Amino acid sequence: MTSGFRVFLGLDVGKDAHHAVGLDPTGKRLHDAPLPNSEPKLRALFDKLAQHGPLLVVVDQPATIGALPVAVARAAGHQVAYLPGLAMRRIADLYPGRAKTDARDAFIIADAARSLPHTLRPVDVGDDALAELDVLVGFDDDLAGEATRISNRIRGLLTGIHPALERAIGPRISHPAVLEILSRCGGPTGIRAAGRRRLAAIATAHAPRMGDKLVTAIMTALNEQTVTVPGTTAADTVLPRKKKQSENRAPATQTDRLRGRGDTRCAPSCRGPDLDARHWGQDRRPDPAGDRRRLGVQVLRSLGRLRRHRPGHPQFRLLHQGRTPSAHRQPQAQTRVLPRRVRRAGRPHQQGLLRPKTG
Repeated sequence: MTSGFRVFLGLDVGKDAHHAVGLDPTGKRLHDAPLPNSEPKLRALFDKLAQHGPLLVVVDQPATIGALPVAVARAAGHQVAYLPGLAMRRIADLYPGRAKTDARDAFIIADAARSLPHTLRPVDVGDDALAELDVLVGFDDDLAGEATRISNRIRGLLTGIHPALERAIGPRISHPAVLEILSRCGGPTGIRAAGRRRLAAIATAHAPRMGDKLVTAIMTALNEQTVTVPGTTAADTVLPRKKKQSENRAPATQTDRLRGRGDTRCAPSCRGPDLDARHWGQDRRPDPAGDRRRLGVQVLRSLGRLRRHRPGHPQFRLLHQGRTPSAHRQPQAQTRVLPRRVRRAGRPHQQGLLRPKTG
């Protein structure tokens, strides 16, 4: 059986450096040395091994620390695959020794690519789109987590110094009107000193429908507590800083950048509320379409991960045999003759429990 590849390069990827082991179809080592994680070094090694024939690059991690070797190998025109960790650990039990070293892992990856091509998984273009989704969704999750942390910190601070005020504005702590009141007035002392008229002006500017109701709830909560809990004065200094901290952590959106230079068009990524605007109170309108888009992205990520762990791809088995993968495979003719079940004549076809006893 002839192989389509003449060199099998196994890479045990790492943060600063990888370990590379190159084998020929007979198992002879063509290369075995550490490999710095830089594009010039990777290209030099790929070009050196490609002189022996078609090269197959196999990694144990196609994303994060293994993304650069995959990208460089693709740019050089070489086939790329990866060996899942579970399959690698099972294959490693067949080799002598128990030490887990980079050199041993790289050799196992290369030898598995040479002798067990069905264990490999292809690294195709779909993984690039999945990586882009991971970055965007990860950024969105970070913003959501940071906004939740600051909101919980504000509610915890209000619970300690004025529980009634926390009950009044806690459920609406992320509303722009509540955040603006805390930013301008501070804690309970500053809100009481601002007075009802100023609170109404701030609230109605950001919440025309619920502004009066919100101010009434705040004033009622302030009148319930007459004592001053230690830490109330410091809250007037901390709460406005919490609001500014949330604003500083939210980067400028694409829409803001376009408006800043007088451009009236909107980028495709700005349709609907922006990621940071939704989490930081800049746009709190309900957005069912945006929620559906977020759900769709999560489903795509899940499907992409399931696709990565599907059974061994036949592409590498065909390439090992020197054949070209075909999109339409002809089914093989059935040569086995299956036995036919013969029913005795005159006997009714009934279930065993309902069949009448004879004899």
